[in-house]
Amino acid sequence: MDITRAAPPRPAAWRRAARELALVAVLFLAYKVGRQVVADHAELALANGEWIWRLERLLRLPAEAAVQGPLLSHEILMRLANSYYAFVHFPATVLCLVWLWLRRPAHYLRLRRALAALTAVALVLHVCVPLAPPRLTELTGLVDTGTRFGPSVYGPPDTDQLSNQYAAMPSLHVGWALAIALALMAVTVGRRRWLWLVHPLVTALVVVVTGNHYWLDGLVSVALLVAILAVLPRPAPDRPALVEAAGPVRPHVVPAPRRTRSPPGRRSGGRRPARSSRRPRPSDSPCCWR
Repeated sequence: MDITRAAPPRPAAWRRAARELALVAVLFLAYKVGRQVVADHAELALANGEWIWRLERLLRLPAEAAVQGPLLSHEILMRLANSYYAFVHFPATVLCLVWLWLRRPAHYLRLRRALAALTAVALVLHVCVPLAPPRLTELTGLVDTGTRFGPSVYGPPDTDQLSNQYAAMPSLHVGWALAIALALMAVTVGRRRWLWLVHPLVTALVVVVTGNHYWLDGLVSVALLVAILAVLPRPAPDRPALVEAAGPVRPHVVPAPRRTRSPPGRRSGGRRPARSSRRPRPSDSPCCWR
């Protein structure tokens, strides 16, 4: 039976892509609204930043300044860290989503739901608990590496209308990086699939070195992502649609085994007849005795 893979109708694919773009646009607009809501809470955000810094010291977490300090004398490394923070986060997420949408639709749907849920929860926390990043909190002693070395994606907090600089908790950089790493690990086989975890690990280090997040920002983001993935249903196996080729389908008939005839003097079971059942030969007849 000839079976071919059915290609999805082109108009339906374009409508689905339009829906996905609309969803991303809605999330972006919601994030922008949240930015405007917390724009006038700079003092509260700075106070919360100092509280987070003290909480980390109680939890015995390593100081962010101790990680950033040795790297400040290496301008190339700091530029690489700033570039990774600015130019890898969003493009890597988009590339992963596009690839999964084309090759693994079920895993794409789960990743999209996870990212949407994580962004929604993060937006609620940004509004309820505005938090200044450590680079804006004097108590931490961290340097704004984007301003000193470049490149920087943020302007002065008072005039920046494009980004929410008082939304450090949780770190969407870390959460999104871990989400796409887990999604790619789920569709990759072999030991090399563990290499996808390099991206979230490097991201976690970069957001701290650049002074944009505390350690707790990344840990809270990871905890939220784990809870969201535990609630979401697991993706079903991706099975492409199958259609039968045009034309009648002939069932496959197995022919019955042929019965072979037994040779003369043998039964069907293959055993020779007993002596008593044998007919006497002419040489054995009494009339032939002399």
